[in-house]
Amino acid sequence: MFKASSYNGLGVIAALSALMWVNGCASDLGRPADGASLDQQRRAVSLYVDATMLNEIHEYDKAIQKLDYAVQLDSGFALAWSLKGDLYQSLGQYDKSAQAYEIATGLDPWSFQDFFNLGKVTQVMKQFARAVGAYVTACELEPGHYESHLNVARCYYELADYDKAMQYGQTARRLNAGPADPDILIGDVLEARKEHDAAIDAYRRALELEGNQPRIMVPLATVYLRTDKFEAAQELLTAAIQADPANAVAHQYLGFAYLKLKDVDRAIASYETATQIEPSDWMARKGLGVAYVLKSTLTGDETFKTKGLQQWRKSLELRGDQEELKQLYAKYSDQ
Repeated sequence: MFKASSYNGLGVIAALSALMWVNGCASDLGRPADGASLDQQRRAVSLYVDATMLNEIHEYDKAIQKLDYAVQLDSGFALAWSLKGDLYQSLGQYDKSAQAYEIATGLDPWSFQDFFNLGKVTQVMKQFARAVGAYVTACELEPGHYESHLNVARCYYELADYDKAMQYGQTARRLNAGPADPDILIGDVLEARKEHDAAIDAYRRALELEGNQPRIMVPLATVYLRTDKFEAAQELLTAAIQADPANAVAHQYLGFAYLKLKDVDRAIASYETATQIEPSDWMARKGLGVAYVLKSTLTGDETFKTKGLQQWRKSLELRGDQEELKQLYAKYSDQ
């Protein structure tokens, strides 16, 4: 995440740029005339310079106060709005950050950095449609910017616009072939389209680039599970857990793989670990209930069925719209 302190040496450059504001260059910076007098503009610039210095010593709240006064004096001061966005982003106040960046982009529609930062903060807030608008403009302003293309692809994926996600993801991969992230994203898109073989190829490319990382191994194992490659999924998930023992999703999927491989005891152990790591995982509790009920059927021991029903009840408490599970719970409760 961007930190305002990263400006450091750039603060002086920005302050010098702001001085041009009142020396006949305001139109070059995208500032419309708004009725501010020359004296107001100069005072606003002075406050902006103070804010940049406060920013560099991490006095963010004081810097924001200076900027508030600056834009009161000169509401068309795009650099002041931009710095406000940066400061609010550093403080984790993303809604205020987004508001400031939107004003800055309105005043200076050629400011790539403001559009990019607007995309980042709205993406953090999961306002994906809003983020797409900002990132697309950033991509148009700087067609060679890798991160803008990757991030807009991720936002399109969240919006289930898989064609656009693929388009921008492939561009990101062309712009920077080194990181695994574009191939992971492309794999996610292909899997969402149910193009399983192509998704496997994309995830394997990502593994070649980054090595055996759980963030790649788990989604690849998920595709293996969906295509009935249970042994391959089990091997991959076991390796992912060795690398990241606290990965609850990997334990949950491993439990499912063991169920499909008819290894009920290991399925129970994996699901139990998943619920210990993430007690609110309704899917793991559902799977654990299935494993316990199956264990009861195999052994004739009713205590396992009781445990299974307990897990199903907890799963339904966490997510009540599981109609099939409701029917199973009612059926086995009556037996």
